[in-house]
Amino acid sequence: MSTKYVLGIDLGTTHCVLAYAPLEGDTPRLQLLPIPQIVDRHTLETRSALPSFVYLDEQAESEKSADHPGKGSPEAGSLDLPWASGRNYCVGHYARQQASQAPQRSVSAAKSWLCYRRADPRGPILPWNAPEAVAKISPLKAIQYYLQHLVSAWQDAFPDAPVSTQQVVLTVPASFDTVARELTREAALAAGLPADLILLEEPQAALYCWLADQGDRWRNSLAVGDRLLVCDVGGGTTDLTLIRVREQEGELVLEREAVGNHLLVGGDNMDLALAHRVAGLLAEKGVQLDPWQSVALWHACRDAKEVLLADEGPETHSISVLGRGSKLIGGTVSVQVDRADVAGWLVDGFLPACALQDRPQRAPRSGFQELGLPYESDSAITRHVATFLSDQAATETPKYRNTETPNSTGQATTETPKHRNTETPNSVCPTHLLLNGGVFKASPMRARLLEVLGDWSVQPPKMLSGAADLDHAVARGAAFYAWSKTHQGIRIRGGVARSYYLGIATAGLAIPGMPRPLRALCVVPFGMEEGTAIDIPAEPIGLAHGEQAAFRFFSSSVRQQDRPGDVLDHWQEGELVETAPLVAALPAAPEVEEPYVPVRFQARITELGQFELWCLSTQSSAQWKLEFDVREDHAEAE
Repeated sequence: MSTKYVLGIDLGTTHCVLAYAPLEGDTPRLQLLPIPQIVDRHTLETRSALPSFVYLDEQAESEKSADHPGKGSPEAGSLDLPWASGRNYCVGHYARQQASQAPQRSVSAAKSWLCYRRADPRGPILPWNAPEAVAKISPLKAIQYYLQHLVSAWQDAFPDAPVSTQQVVLTVPASFDTVARELTREAALAAGLPADLILLEEPQAALYCWLADQGDRWRNSLAVGDRLLVCDVGGGTTDLTLIRVREQEGELVLEREAVGNHLLVGGDNMDLALAHRVAGLLAEKGVQLDPWQSVALWHACRDAKEVLLADEGPETHSISVLGRGSKLIGGTVSVQVDRADVAGWLVDGFLPACALQDRPQRAPRSGFQELGLPYESDSAITRHVATFLSDQAATETPKYRNTETPNSTGQATTETPKHRNTETPNSVCPTHLLLNGGVFKASPMRARLLEVLGDWSVQPPKMLSGAADLDHAVARGAAFYAWSKTHQGIRIRGGVARSYYLGIATAGLAIPGMPRPLRALCVVPFGMEEGTAIDIPAEPIGLAHGEQAAFRFFSSSVRQQDRPGDVLDHWQEGELVETAPLVAALPAAPEVEEPYVPVRFQARITELGQFELWCLSTQSSAQWKLEFDVREDHAEAE
């Protein structure tokens, strides 16, 4: 069956959106897929976005409905969809609504767990800290549910165009490391998306949406040397990307210069901050909330924030929480909050005025801390932006571009990068700004960030022209990217967003109680493009074979000057971030009795953006492939 459409999917922390366009034609006709979803029991409606929430129905109903689908509950069929019946869970609008009514049965922010190494993304851990009576699910399963819903909605609307035969682009945060990307891919494949789906960074997708809306007019808004900051503050994360406008063969081209670190600060933090304020107001009335009432209040404050900070929002809004006990003893407790107060609390708390030299404040480390997502200790997004821009002042992005067609082994020649330290902090302040994420639907948020950026530079940045579609921009941009790739349209250059390093234990005398010092070998440079390979110029390294071993990898978004083969004996705190280790038992090399076989390395970035590290024996034709595939078999060998 032929490919008829390109699909762009925004897998957001708070909402999921699917945009599409027919492949035929000389101009992209981007459209949004109406998504049927439960909005109340027995009530089905279509919406342009699917809230990223899962509601887990009563466990007793779950056990009964497993034996008798659709008949286990007094409200049998109340969560039925056109393509599924008898389920004991639902996703979307009703699930989000239930988050403030039954938080112990509601899953949210599942995507944020993919970058948290101290929790098993496949383990049944959500809802986090829910009572034992609740049958929990894994973050990966929750994401699979969201994507399955989108796939089913597509199949229901386009039965003659199976999603498995379409071109699909799925977005991820630019700050996602390779492990988190592969987990996302795993959930996507389990949900029925095609194996050749492409992962695209969300800030780039937002920019592609702007390019789609502007057409050829975008060249009138940007000039050679301009720097564009894409600031994407969503529900769970803040994503920062810096785009440079350059000239190539007389034409303007866009090139990604840098991406920020994974910052767990966003709309969820704002909702929680507002909940703390409201809890204080309730305490003044003598109302003390129990833990689950506090969680319910958090979700209720999300709705209140969106209502109050809308451009036409009311001056006041009532925030309510159900009373204690299963029979709602005490009824509902409520408090009125003012629009101006809420705007002041959130703007000053999350976008405070600061200098370009300011850095996020680090809270004193506690000896004991509850396990959970590692949210930023400093919620000031403006200070994180200042750090990101200042970090780029020290380095001009190196270029790793193909200069010839890859040979039969996939190897390609690369240019030698030049490392210059000629820029001052002010010179990396953006000339233009593109905002994305639901947080910036509030005009006070937009105005404050623009004001702070203006204070850092002689010339304040300009907002990109055009009407912003903050709810759908990422999905629309992903679809446009897929269409543009097929039609040889505008592309944002840049390659991989990080340098990658292999951790190598040093040889030498063993010291009791002390691990061997670790060195980091650069195997993938910042900017390495998809579809290329690099032979790593380094001395042979011993590779463990024939038994299980852990392979340690690191990444960096700030060490953009490192070249393949560079070895780091030490690095500053925060420069390198360790990914989840790969644990694998590689097949034993024939005729090698030693536990380690000497190998050289070749790094490849596939057309789909996957990082593969090939270990090539220096003594025979044996070779092994390590890839960031975090499924049950963590590494493949060939």
